[in-house]
Amino acid sequence: MFNNRNYNRTFFNAPQSVTSFVAAFLEPSITVASLLATMAWYGEPVQRAAMALCLLVFALTFPGRNRFVDSRLEAAIDILGSWVSMLAILWLCGYATNSLMFFDFRVMLVWAVLTPALQWLAVLLGKAVIKHRSAQPHARRRAIVVGAGPLGGKVARALQGHPDQATEFVGYFDDRTDSRVLTEAVSMRLGGLRDVANYVYAHGIHEVYITLPLGSQPRIVELLEAVQGTTASLYFVPDVFGISIIQGRLQDMNGVPVVGICETPFTGTNELVKRVSDIVLAGIILVLISPILLALAIGVKMSSPGPIIFKQRRNGLDGEEIIVYKFRSMRTQDNGPVVKQATKGDPRITPFGAFIRKTSLDELPQFINVLQGRMSIVGPRPHAVAHNEEYRRLIKAYMVRHKVKPGITGWAQVHGLRGETETIDKMQARVEYDLEYLRNWSLALDLQIIIRTVRVMVFDRNAY
Repeated sequence: MFNNRNYNRTFFNAPQSVTSFVAAFLEPSITVASLLATMAWYGEPVQRAAMALCLLVFALTFPGRNRFVDSRLEAAIDILGSWVSMLAILWLCGYATNSLMFFDFRVMLVWAVLTPALQWLAVLLGKAVIKHRSAQPHARRRAIVVGAGPLGGKVARALQGHPDQATEFVGYFDDRTDSRVLTEAVSMRLGGLRDVANYVYAHGIHEVYITLPLGSQPRIVELLEAVQGTTASLYFVPDVFGISIIQGRLQDMNGVPVVGICETPFTGTNELVKRVSDIVLAGIILVLISPILLALAIGVKMSSPGPIIFKQRRNGLDGEEIIVYKFRSMRTQDNGPVVKQATKGDPRITPFGAFIRKTSLDELPQFINVLQGRMSIVGPRPHAVAHNEEYRRLIKAYMVRHKVKPGITGWAQVHGLRGETETIDKMQARVEYDLEYLRNWSLALDLQIIIRTVRVMVFDRNAY
C-alpha cells in the first residue's frame, strides 16, 4: 500500500552523481589519512588530541567539493585557498583551547604541505578516469535541443561546455525560419517539431531538451506525446534567465511542482550549519579579542564624555528592525548621542573615533549581536533604515539582501566596497556582490571571506 503523500508526489530530487558522491568523501578522507600517515611516519601515537583533530577536520571538510569539473589551475587555486582557510581556523581553535602543545610541529608542517598536494593529485586522477570513461562508446549519450532561440543556444553551449562529459550535442529542431533562429543554429538545424520523434527513434537519441516558450503549450503537448513513444529522456528547460535567480530550486508540494525563484540559502541543515558556525566562531573570536575590546572601551571613554557603546537601528532578516552595537566614535550633545549618519571627515568624529572607524575596530561589538542571533559574522552589511527606504526604489532586487541576517563583513566588503557609498553605482555594485553571495553560499566561502577581511584590515590603508 503506497503512502498517500509519496503516491501523490510529482517531482523527486535527482540522485547525486557518482562524481559528486566520491568528491564528498574524497577531500575529508585524504585530509584525515594524510594526518594519520604523517604521524605514523614520525612515530607519533594517535592519542585523544589527534583523534579529536581528525573528527574536527572531517566534520569541517565534509562534504568535499566536486572539483573534477574544474580546470587543473582552478582546482589548485581552490584547494589551496580552502586549505589555508582551514588551517587558520584550526590554529584559532587550538590557540583558544590551549591545545597546540599536544601536536608535534614537524607533523603539522608536513601535514599542511602534503594534504593539498594529495588532494590536487586525486583531482587529476579523477579527471583522467572520467575522461577515459567518457571516451568509451557505450558511455556516449546523444542529445538534441528543441527550440533554436536564445534559450536553446544556452542549453546547447552547456552540453558542449565540458569535452570530458559523455553527452554529445547533435543539433536543433525548430519550425521557425532561418531569420528567426540563432545564426549559429541555422547550420545545425535537423528539422521541425514533427520530425523530432522519427529522428530520435532512427538515430538512437538519448536526451531531448525542450526549450520552447510556455506560449507554445499545444505544440509542446503534441511533441511530448510523440517523443514518449521512444526511449529518450525528456527535459523541459524553463526560460528564467531574464530574472535574477536566488537559490533556485524545485519543490514538490503535495504533488504540485513548485519552482523556487528567490529563496534564502539558509534553510534546513544549511540554517543549522550557519548558526552553529556563527556561535562557535563568534565565541572564539570574542575570547581572543577581549583585551582589545577592553582597550578600545577605555579609549572611547577617554576620548569624549558619553556612553562606550552606540546603538543603531538597522534592518535585519526579512527587513525587520534590529539594534546593532558599535563603539561610539562621535561626540555627544547635551540631549544625548548624535544619531545622524556621519561621513568621512565629519567634525563630530573624535580623533580616536576616526582611528577605530578607519580600522573597522568600531564594529567589533557586533560579535555580541551575532551571539544574540541578530546578525551573522558573514552576510550583507546592514544599512541605515532611511537608506533602505531610498535604495529599495532605485535598485532592482535591493531588498533580496535581507533574506539573510546582516553580517559584520561580507562578499562586497572584501572586494573593496566598504564604508560609504556616495553614488548609486557604488550601492548597485555592493548589492550585486551581496546577491552573488546569496547564490553561492557555502561554509568554505564564509571562511574565505573572514580570512580576506582580516587581511584587508591589516594591510589596506584605505579600508574606511
